[in-house]
Amino acid sequence: MRDHSSKTHGNIWFRFGPSFTLAALSVFVFASLWAKWNPVQAQDPAKGKEAAKQKKVTPKSQKPASNLGVIPGAGQKLDALALSKIIDDQVNKKLLSEEIKASGKSADTEFLRRVYLDLIGVIPPPEKVREFLDNTDAEKRRKVIDDLLADPRFGKALAENWAGLMVPRESNNRLLKSTPLHEWLASAFHEGKPLDKIVYELLTATGTQEENGAVTFFIGNPTVDKMTDNVSRMFLGLQLQCAQCHNHPFVEWKQNDYWGMAGFFRKVKLSANPQQAAKKGVSPGITESAGGKGGKKMPLPESVKNVPAKFLMGEQPKLKDGEPNRPVLAKWLTAVENPYFARAMVNRFWYQLFGRGIVNPVDDMHDDNAPTHGELLAALTEQFKTNGFDVKYLLRAICNSEAYQRTSRPEAENGSDTEFYSHRVVRVLSPEQLFDSLVRVLGLPGGRKGDVAPIAKKGPIGSPRDAFLNFFRIDEGANPLEYQAGIPQALRLMNAGGLNNTLPAVVAAMKDAKGPEQVIERLFFVALSRPPTGEETRRMLTHAQREGDSRGGYSDILWALLNSSEFALNH
Repeated sequence: MRDHSSKTHGNIWFRFGPSFTLAALSVFVFASLWAKWNPVQAQDPAKGKEAAKQKKVTPKSQKPASNLGVIPGAGQKLDALALSKIIDDQVNKKLLSEEIKASGKSADTEFLRRVYLDLIGVIPPPEKVREFLDNTDAEKRRKVIDDLLADPRFGKALAENWAGLMVPRESNNRLLKSTPLHEWLASAFHEGKPLDKIVYELLTATGTQEENGAVTFFIGNPTVDKMTDNVSRMFLGLQLQCAQCHNHPFVEWKQNDYWGMAGFFRKVKLSANPQQAAKKGVSPGITESAGGKGGKKMPLPESVKNVPAKFLMGEQPKLKDGEPNRPVLAKWLTAVENPYFARAMVNRFWYQLFGRGIVNPVDDMHDDNAPTHGELLAALTEQFKTNGFDVKYLLRAICNSEAYQRTSRPEAENGSDTEFYSHRVVRVLSPEQLFDSLVRVLGLPGGRKGDVAPIAKKGPIGSPRDAFLNFFRIDEGANPLEYQAGIPQALRLMNAGGLNNTLPAVVAAMKDAKGPEQVIERLFFVALSRPPTGEETRRMLTHAQREGDSRGGYSDILWALLNSSEFALNH
């Protein structure tokens, strides 16, 4: 068996050379690199060239949020499938007004891989792909969406996504354990707790990390200004920090508005920062009191203004000196009447499934940043509130829509559309999705059993998964539609021993195989969640036969598939 090390792959590279006709392996490696820049043309050169000729799609109209027409479904409580129809009606209405042709429905394999990645964060196992392809039930897509939303991995994947957004990656948090927050969120998301209740409990959390994982949010944002900034960004969809030192230059927020919101966090106290807690061997925690006991008072920046606590662009509530302030803020923020919360949450979940928000950027929602589909955003917001802030309801509606299930292959007429959902825009796998999908194919590093790596509980880099995530982590706020990784990450994927142990997967593919064609097909199903095309089979057979139908030859093929752009992208 050929050891897939940097030396071996160097030999393979030079043995085949940069020719598209010498061997299947070099075809896949070069196609991988090319597709990172032009995935459409790499999949289908003819379509890619046609799409490239098209002029950039520019909006013909952009209706301000304050000038909406009749909100679809207003005054009714719609089920998820009825809301899916409204999504498609609104998206198709916009495409018609923009004179953009919609692409067709995704293939079953394309849809299944996409929905697995989006809902549980990992590619489907090959047996599930075959089962889905063989299923003739017209409702099979709806049923798999329901199954994935009920899967415990749904809560874990969504929790990891949100925890990454809520706790800044900075040196002060290097020793902060994020697992308590992951587990707290995962439990809430999995059991279907309403989002307003989740956020209320998060914003009012007290105690130690061991007692209440939700306090991790405040430990990771340990100053009044950081709390204000991240609560506003995450749960209101606003960049309020721009008004911390001066009146906002473009939006109506004043400096007093910022410090009015910050006033709700002035009583919060931290028992110990992560470094102090680690040194003392204790669990850090949060208290909230007006007196001097119970923790360390939060430092204030020089820009602080001593103004009464006040809801953003709203009233000044009456606060009692001896009682905590955060419950008052949390009650206002999560109320049905709040003008920001539900709208921002709907926009954020849409962003997680499409790679862009209806208002984009997703955390910069204001009147001058108009939504592409104003009536749709209003309808989604209304139904999200009417249905009790049910996250699974919202995701079920979006995933069952035609807009979500369209193919990522553009037509000649819509190749440059990136904001009207004429076709699925290809997204880059998150580091978490990439590692867990590699584990699904190869098993855990070190040969341990399991197909999805657990989140480490201790230390800044406590497991191979954490080390991988740390190395592949992209900048905060990076566009998921753009490939952010560079040469170091590509070399790590190609050469790291723990990520290239293809032997177990190859042995499994060869077991009881009726011939090399079946081995190749099995490798495609396990890595790319689809069967190979006729041309792909021919090229792979050429390489396998050159290697004597050996484990080494098949390992080369699997290595090439795992290092292709098709594996690294959500399409």
